[in-house]
Amino acid sequence: MEPSPLKKSDGEIILFYKVGPNPREWFGMYKTSNDNGATWSDSVHLPKGILGPIKNKAVQLRDGTILCPSSVEMPNGHWKVFIEKTDQHLNNWESIPVDTGSKFDVIQPSILFYGNKKLQILCRSKQGVVIQAKSNDNGRSWSLLSKTALLNPNSGTDAVTLKDGKQLIVYNPDMPGKNWWNGRATLRVAISTDGEKWEDILELEHGTKEEFSYPAIIQSTDGLIHITYTYDRKNIKHVVVRNNN
Repeated sequence: MEPSPLKKSDGEIILFYKVGPNPREWFGMYKTSNDNGATWSDSVHLPKGILGPIKNKAVQLRDGTILCPSSVEMPNGHWKVFIEKTDQHLNNWESIPVDTGSKFDVIQPSILFYGNKKLQILCRSKQGVVIQAKSNDNGRSWSLLSKTALLNPNSGTDAVTLKDGKQLIVYNPDMPGKNWWNGRATLRVAISTDGEKWEDILELEHGTKEEFSYPAIIQSTDGLIHITYTYDRKNIKHVVVRNNN
């Protein structure tokens, strides 16, 4: 199970999650709530071939369209990302490819907004850095994948567009190690205005052999920034940050 919630503009919460023994065999499900999570609908299967958001949250456009940042880990070891698009009632689904011929191995994208229909995805990769792609048409098509200046030791990230238009990412600033879990002892928050130049502004953890990983980040209606992440595979830590800008 890999839950990912979305609170729609009409107040309904959608909880997307996966069922299956591993990321190569799982399938997508969702439940909805109209009372802020006090009660939930029965489980609903997503259409065949649709997985829903992978790790990071879905987003909703002003016209009600929902975009799910998704990805697959293929049997041959290659990873690829794509965007799943649907209407606000989850009735009509479309899978939008992202640079299908790329040699980058990428999963678990997050979606950022820049106005004028411009979007950016930031992805976990096997190539030692966070990988990006951009869209100029609200996610209907995407650029080729390319490297950012952010390090990535094959670890999950999450990013969010703040109400003031600035971008935040939570990430492990290290290079890949011998094992897939290496490089996760430090966890930082970086900020950007354009998605190209990033500045570290907060160090959440600075360990040695510990693992601080799989972050999630949102901004609540009161302006506070909420970050959660696994704490050395033993617990979940929740950090609340005040946005002073």
